[in-house]
Amino acid sequence: MIRSNRFVLLAWLGAAACGGAQPSPSAPSSAAPATGASSAPAAAASPAAAPDTGGLPVPTAAADAIQPVTITPPSAEGNPFAGVGFYIHPAYVKKVESSIKADPADAALLKKVEAFPTAVWLDSIAAAGTVSKVLDDAAAQEKKAGKPLVTVFAVYDLPERDCSAVASNGELTAANGGEKKYAKDFIGKIAAAFKAHPKQRIVAIVEPDSLPNIATNLSVKKCADAEPIYKHSIATAIRELSLPNVSLYLDAAHAGWLGWSGNRMKIVKLYEEVLKDAGGADKIRGFATNVSNYDSLKGGDLGKLQPSDPCPDELTYVQQLDDTLTREGITGKAFVIDTSRNGKAGIRTNSGSWCNIKGAGLGERPQASPAPLVDAYFWIKPPGDADGGADPNKPGFDKSCGPDSKDSAPGAPRAGDWFSSYFVDLAKNADPPL
Repeated sequence: MIRSNRFVLLAWLGAAACGGAQPSPSAPSSAAPATGASSAPAAAASPAAAPDTGGLPVPTAAADAIQPVTITPPSAEGNPFAGVGFYIHPAYVKKVESSIKADPADAALLKKVEAFPTAVWLDSIAAAGTVSKVLDDAAAQEKKAGKPLVTVFAVYDLPERDCSAVASNGELTAANGGEKKYAKDFIGKIAAAFKAHPKQRIVAIVEPDSLPNIATNLSVKKCADAEPIYKHSIATAIRELSLPNVSLYLDAAHAGWLGWSGNRMKIVKLYEEVLKDAGGADKIRGFATNVSNYDSLKGGDLGKLQPSDPCPDELTYVQQLDDTLTREGITGKAFVIDTSRNGKAGIRTNSGSWCNIKGAGLGERPQASPAPLVDAYFWIKPPGDADGGADPNKPGFDKSCGPDSKDSAPGAPRAGDWFSSYFVDLAKNADPPL
């Protein structure tokens, strides 16, 4: 939707923010979070010219000129996070309680986490069947609170899911008729539940790590084969879930993956294609960034780890991505930034590290309208859910999570399972402190 109240920020808001050389698109590894039966990912990063690339191609440098950033503010009155409370998922509270029981010395600190919302991950057809129950519970919480609440879901069961990694591979494949099952049995169930609760405010984060993989990882055969399935299925999800009471945010990876101008242009071209198939850009409220990742909101260490990236943090990335979208005619969109684990900077030795990063801390608390273009900071990744397994002898192992990774915490269970010791560390390392 085109807005008239446009203004310009100069890109020199910090010379390192938007200048210097840019690598051409590379192939980042990927994975994200989940709750429920199957695993979910922890968003990946795009390894540039660092010594350790995890076996991925090293991008070449290209000019990325400094230029003004055109910001098209979204409609403030359309922000689904504004003026309401947040739904607290009892299943997540139960996990926190299990850590309190195991670590009574830190009970007072850990208890504070229970007051903050997290997204409800729909990572399987079985999980899609729980949406009505979740929304019924949200209605009960609304009644008790005496005010409207917003319930946030992460929609995450794409056929051939997590095509460039192994930690969060899903239940649906091309071989088992995944595309039809996704449309009917997964998205169909979710849409029916949303329609059955028309007075409740709902947010859906659509398919983390999906289109970004198509933008940069077509050198991976599984991603290349899945390209048409991803496009068609995401268009179906947008078309079916775009309802009067539902605000959709399409995944946009993060600064360390799509920060370079070439990568941003690739993802925006994909958005144009998918949104056209879905019925138009007005079907979505905006985009979600940093899902399950660790990039700082401002400053941080990405600028040192990826000096050629013109977007060294998430707020700069949001500004630059909005500028690219605007130049291509997708205007007035808003963003949600996942702040569940980005409180501490300087904890990675490689920007491509994504799995259960040691030393991570909870970031900014979930809140509405915290910055220009941003509808909300939110804990999309439930803090404490593992990114991937660390044991090579157990299901769900990914080498990026294993003992050879310098940045990953040891002892992690498979993706989506509760990693209690890691949760405790997230709470202790929270910045701002709990």
